[in-house]
Amino acid sequence: MNISFPTKLLLWFLLCMPLLGYAQQSYTLSGYVRDATTGESLIGASVFSKALRVGTLTNEYGFYSLSFSQTDSAQITFAYAGFIPQIKKVKLSQDQRLDVSLEDANATLDDVIITGEVTYEEEINSTQMSVNTLDVQDAKLLPALFGEVDILKTLQLKPGVQSGGEGTSGLYVRGGGPDQNLIVLDEAIVYNANHLFGLFSTFNSDAVKDVKLYKGGFPAQFGGRLSSVVDVRLKDGNRERFSGRGGIGTISSRLTLEGPFNKGKGSFIVAGRRTYFDIITRAINRGNEGKEDFTPIPDYYFYDLNTKINYELGENDRLFISGYFGKDVFGFNGDNFDFNFNWGNITTTLRWNHLFSSKLFLNTTFTFSDYDYVISNNFAETFRFELGSKIQDISGKMDFDYRPNNQHTIRFGASAIRHKFVVGRAEIDAADSTQNFSTGQTLFGQEFGVYFSDDFVVNNRLTLNGGVRLSGFQNEGKFYGGFEPRASAKYSVSDKVSFKAGVAAMSQYLHLVSSSGTSLPTDLWYPSTPKVKPQRATQVATGVTFQLGENFLISNEYYYKWLTNQIDFRDNANLFVNNKLEEEFIFGKGWAYGSEVYIQKRKGKLTGWIGYTLSWSWRQFDGSFVQEGEPGILDVINDGKKFHPRYDRRHDASVVAIYELSKKWSLTGAWVYGTGNATSLPTGRSFISDFGTLVSPIEGGGAFLELFGVDPRTVPIYPDRNIFRLPAYHRLDVGLVYKMFPKWGESDLTLSVYNAYNRRNAFFIYLDIDEDAQKIVAKQVALFPILPSITFNFKF
Repeated sequence: MNISFPTKLLLWFLLCMPLLGYAQQSYTLSGYVRDATTGESLIGASVFSKALRVGTLTNEYGFYSLSFSQTDSAQITFAYAGFIPQIKKVKLSQDQRLDVSLEDANATLDDVIITGEVTYEEEINSTQMSVNTLDVQDAKLLPALFGEVDILKTLQLKPGVQSGGEGTSGLYVRGGGPDQNLIVLDEAIVYNANHLFGLFSTFNSDAVKDVKLYKGGFPAQFGGRLSSVVDVRLKDGNRERFSGRGGIGTISSRLTLEGPFNKGKGSFIVAGRRTYFDIITRAINRGNEGKEDFTPIPDYYFYDLNTKINYELGENDRLFISGYFGKDVFGFNGDNFDFNFNWGNITTTLRWNHLFSSKLFLNTTFTFSDYDYVISNNFAETFRFELGSKIQDISGKMDFDYRPNNQHTIRFGASAIRHKFVVGRAEIDAADSTQNFSTGQTLFGQEFGVYFSDDFVVNNRLTLNGGVRLSGFQNEGKFYGGFEPRASAKYSVSDKVSFKAGVAAMSQYLHLVSSSGTSLPTDLWYPSTPKVKPQRATQVATGVTFQLGENFLISNEYYYKWLTNQIDFRDNANLFVNNKLEEEFIFGKGWAYGSEVYIQKRKGKLTGWIGYTLSWSWRQFDGSFVQEGEPGILDVINDGKKFHPRYDRRHDASVVAIYELSKKWSLTGAWVYGTGNATSLPTGRSFISDFGTLVSPIEGGGAFLELFGVDPRTVPIYPDRNIFRLPAYHRLDVGLVYKMFPKWGESDLTLSVYNAYNRRNAFFIYLDIDEDAQKIVAKQVALFPILPSITFNFKF
């Protein structure tokens, strides 16, 4: 096998990095950093000594390890955003365990003033770039559609992330498609993270502890998708006391209960949410029962339930069990016709943390994930039709975190996933058994991955991160492999300014079969096969991050992404009840590039951020990626010419602000602007009849045929794909939060106004006949006018 010189150089660099700068350290200080109020572990907390110029961050479980080459006493600072820092004086004569609990500044009874400037140490000094961490508490204050706090919609307000359309919670990251995002909940994959056809996400914010979005420079432990990773972690449960929180909103209510057991060695959390559309519609239907001109309103509701238990088996061992159960239920029951549409996710996670030593940490994880949908119709108990699909995963992985000294943070591990796909399962039954029919495919696939990475602090200015992931996928006797190098570097000009650069290669072995530009429950997941090759991507990025004054963090990144084996569908493709689905695929390439600016302020009465993205996305299906044989006319799109995908958006901007008027009152707002989505519209129409075919411009032309008494069939004529744009999208949401402090806990009343200036943003455009003007005109459909809502939240 021939290996290029750049690849050899990168491999040599990865192998030698752990040996560089290695010096034997005398003693190690290690432990966990937690929230003093709840006992929750704090992810990414800073642990450092200014005098010795050493420091580290806690991992995903709040664990840290810091080494010292001398026994002199040192002052160690423990800090986390929104918490009161603590300074501990330690003198090491041996390895020492030190667990620290930080006080939440917002949870103290008295006003707390944290002196000194706010620091953005992690953002400036980390080699990780293209990552956004979401503050769940801030997300809860922002105005939201129907008052429903939505984590994915909040992520859409970050630069480089776009929505699929009005009100939807789908993510389009740096020119990638909706299937190219890896969404994990406590390390279990969530395949459809939406409720109500994409209007709400599946994540209950009351149960979420931490959310990170990786847009590039992906850590080596993540694989399987090309464009982004959304890492959502649930709370572990209050280890100090029994507590609860919840809310009563316009369309749903929620309740979360958590607390300790067995003298604080373990804790639990249970969080549930349910809408009550169906309760309202059923009451309306009952009130109008018997009226001939009344059409019953269909039933619809969704629910989700999060559960989690964790228990300390010993000083060095901890066990976690978590689960998610969510369902959408839509139904219409008539006199002679019943229609039901149900879809939902189930995930379960079993994790075991083990601390081998003060330097070596292990997390072992087993997960189960299931997503399915079922559409069923019954006609007067004489005929039944059912259509459904499913994807089911069983996975296991081991992740090691090794910190031999302060210069190296080494991570390595392995994972395996068994996929099961039930594609296009359909059943048709007649009561008299004269017409019975069933079809569908059941496919299996095995996905593997091993990885290694090292974060190497060369000196106080330069830090390097090198890693590699080796992935593989097997299905129907065909094996695909992937070599996915990851590398990044950070150079600090000063304590407040750093330059970063990174490169990452990704492989994706699962593909989303969708007939829509938005994420729908009926979307199908399909594996790589001998005829369907994996998607590949390589992304490079560079940028600068700096702190301006005491309160502002500014970052500017530039990226370029190459994509191969991209999938689209032939015109008039049959995506349902098709046992030869892969014959409908067309393969091509894509590329995307752009610049992102992010300005953040998180201290003072006014906090928030401003994001702006300037980007271009392209796709091309010219037959060069045809899987077998020579390309034909059906293997190209747009005559083989490049085009913008639907979600290409030249300009995308957001302004988010939270202003604390007083201890009880807060004013919030979010304004977004985006170039309209690319779309295809016909520029003419063809009249097909028994007398032949006549073509007329779209303004008119039917009069000639009508003179001859012909009733032709009209076929639209499309020019190049996606050369038109929907009108620009912009919207202002505002909110007012009133906090109350009763004796039993805390509560607030939140008033939200979605689309405050009533902008009628286009959801899609269709063509209609203007009878008066005798021509065809374009009309737009807008979903949401100005929508006020009110929510009562409580905490005890």
